[in-house]
Formats: sequence, structure tokens, C-alpha cells
Amino acid sequence: MATLVLADDHALVRVGLRRVLESGGHAVIGEVGDGLQVAQTVERLKPELLLLDLGLPGLHGLDVLRDVRRRVPATRVLVVSAYNREEYVVSALRSGAAGYVLKGSDADELLDAVRTIARGGYYVVRQLAGSLAHCGQTPIPGPDAYEQLTSRERQVFMLMAEGHSAYEVAAHLYISPRTAEVHKLKIMRKLGLRSHTDVVLLALRRGLLSLDDAGGAPRLEP
Repeated sequence: MATLVLADDHALVRVGLRRVLESGGHAVIGEVGDGLQVAQTVERLKPELLLLDLGLPGLHGLDVLRDVRRRVPATRVLVVSAYNREEYVVSALRSGAAGYVLKGSDADELLDAVRTIARGGYYVVRQLAGSLAHCGQTPIPGPDAYEQLTSRERQVFMLMAEGHSAYEVAAHLYISPRTAEVHKLKIMRKLGLRSHTDVVLLALRRGLLSLDDAGGAPRLEP
């Protein structure tokens, strides 16, 4: 069970989301309809998750997302949007979102996304899997850079893409956390990546991760 705040300017949408979420055992502890009020509401209530519409009045959802991630980094953000274009998904991920679902998604998929993100995971709606996996708008290196990674670095890279911390990587590979951290820094430098979002997107483009099964293990830790 997760605590959630809903940010959408349509009251009927919030009612529908609340019913679905509460039927899944989650607790909606706040609702907001104005983009200017979202960050302060999240900061006051400190929910585990924020369900965020991008088309909010007052302040655009992406700006809201960045503000929330800066002010309340412990709250993870699931974008629930009518926008089904890949540039919105990538922009949301780069701004700190842990997931993206469409307003046309069914209740089960929404609950899958919430469960996954609440336990530290990463989720993107299945309809956008193909376009995001082949997205050419992100500054991700070609295959040659990845091929230069050592076998150990590739193991670490996959664990990074799945959202594991340095301590978890160390436990998986029976190495020290310090060694795991050194590997992570070398990988980011070799591949020219700037964030864990870039790691996930590269793994998707290379077919190392599938968005269709992103509802399983944790995926992304901003």
C-alpha cells in the first residue's frame, strides 16, 4: 500500500483515479488541480507517490515535476497523461519521473505502475515501448562505446539499468560498495552518460531491457 497525491485539473479524473487506487489498497492523501500548488502540497503531505498530469493550469507539468523532485526527492512521480508522443515520455523521464502511463490505460496497468514505482521501480506504458526504445532524441552513444565495456562493467551496467544502488550491485557481484561505485563512475564516463535515465534508455535501445516487463524488478533510481 502506498500513499499518493493526485495532481489533475479535472475533478472527474481525480475521482476515477481515486477509486481505482483505493480499490488496489492505496491511500490517496491529497488532491491538487493547479500546477502552482502541487509542489507545496507534496512538500506538506510527503506522499510516497505523486500522480501528475502534464496539462495543469498555472504551471506546466514538466516544471511541476522538476520542482517536486528538487523539493521532495523522496516522493516518486508517475506521470498520468493524455500525451502519447515519445518526446513527452523522454522529457518526463529526464525531468525525474519514475514512470509514464496514459489516461487511456486500463485500471490494472495503472495499479501495476503504482506498485512498481512504490517499490523503487520504473514503468512506462506498454503502448509507448517501441517508440521509446528506438528514440533517437537522447544523447546516447552508439554501440561501439558499449562494446568497449569489460565483462564486469557490463554486469554492473545491467544492474544500474535495473535501478540497483551501489550497495545492491556490490551484494549481487560479491564486491565492495566502493568498487561498485568506481565501476559505475567509469561506465558513465566511458558511455558519456549523464544520469541513470540515460542508462535505462541506452539499455532499452540495445534491447537489454524490455518496457513490457518493466513492471517486475526495480528499474530506475534517479
